[in-house]
Amino acid sequence: MKRILLERYGAPEDAVRCVDAPDVGAPRAGEVVFDVLAFPINPADLAMCRGTYRLRPTLPAPIGAECVGRVAAVGPGVSHVKPGDLVIDLQRENWTQRRRVTADDVVPIPPGLDLLQAAMLRINPPTALLLLTDVVALRPGDWIVQNVANSAVGRFVIRLGRARGIRTVNVVRRESLFAELVPLGADVCVVDGPDLAERVKAATGGAAIRLGLDAVSGRATSRISSCLGEGGVVCNYGSMSGEDPIMPRGKLVSEGQTLVGFILGRALGTRSLAQIRSLYAELGEQVGAGLLTAPVEKVYPIEEIRAAVAHAARAERAGKILVAPNGPIAG
Repeated sequence: MKRILLERYGAPEDAVRCVDAPDVGAPRAGEVVFDVLAFPINPADLAMCRGTYRLRPTLPAPIGAECVGRVAAVGPGVSHVKPGDLVIDLQRENWTQRRRVTADDVVPIPPGLDLLQAAMLRINPPTALLLLTDVVALRPGDWIVQNVANSAVGRFVIRLGRARGIRTVNVVRRESLFAELVPLGADVCVVDGPDLAERVKAATGGAAIRLGLDAVSGRATSRISSCLGEGGVVCNYGSMSGEDPIMPRGKLVSEGQTLVGFILGRALGTRSLAQIRSLYAELGEQVGAGLLTAPVEKVYPIEEIRAAVAHAARAERAGKILVAPNGPIAG
């Protein structure tokens, strides 16, 4: 059996290695064994390789935030999944060919999903949805502003927001991305810069913006804050800059703005297992309907993991990089 180990912290292509590992064995009571069909390489995985992620395991260590799998066997007492079912794994260590996990950690998803899209279901779709529902009580007609709008989360925010009547201002680094976001339902697209607030105000007709989503941190957080009205909330959920968020004191004190953080694990931790399964069932149906899909640039075999992570780390790509550890699959 092949699996990926994180052996050192540094450049992603130097940090990981594909190794031979013992088979996981048969499931015990309350366990599930599944074959990993595909896994994506996410920014959090790359940060883990570099040693800049919030988790820093003792090395060597297994790695991999998400995947889609097909159940191979279930142990006694497992009733919510059966052999042949598609599942996602709520735990990490998914860059491998086969997993044996506690049954409560696998969530069934609708059959027939595109496997590459299903592999990206666990993190980005619920992140986008819960950013729209858990931070501010948004109503139809409300405006939000987000940076990194061309990311998978950003694209899902646009689509989910449009379905809820929420209007989006989408901040990106280059104008060429506008043509990709407008068909998704983006109301306004702007290029980031020091005069962001003035251009957003002009584009929205001075609309009050209640929520700003920031995945860059550093000075970008301040620019998102500048677009919000009094009492607005800036929600930071990432740090593409590698810096901490910066908020002007005047915005916090004089205008009563709030800076909050979001991480998916904490948001899911407030929900019951039944609620989590229901959430993913709903999102899976939306993936199947084509509402929540992300572009894919290339799929690699597991043996080429170093090339795959190097590709994923490139600044400009047309889509996600995935790995099919058990051989080619239909995309």
